Amino acid sequence: MIVASGRSQRHVSSIADHPVEKLKEAGHGHISVEGKEQCDWVLIDAGDIIVHVFRPEVREVYNLEKMWAVALPAHEMAL
Repeated sequence: MIVASGRSQRHVSSIADHPVEKLKEAGHGHISVEGKEQCDWVLIDAGDIIVHVFRPEVREVYNLEKMWAVALPAHEMAL
C-alpha cells in the first residue's frame, strides 16, 4: 500500500496518473481507479498494489497511517 498527498485536486490527479500508467506498462491486467472525478482522494486498486492519493485535508480526516500503525505495548510506551 502506498499513501501519498498532492497539494491540490489537479496535483492529486496528476500524481494518480503516473502509477496507473506504469502499472499498465508493467502488464497489470485489471486496474480500478476511484475518485478521479473529485480528486480529493484517488484510490488505485491493482490487486496486490493499492495506491491512495489525498489532498492534505482529506488525508488528515481519514488518517490511514493510524489505522495501519502497530500499537506499542504499554510497557514500551512508558520508557
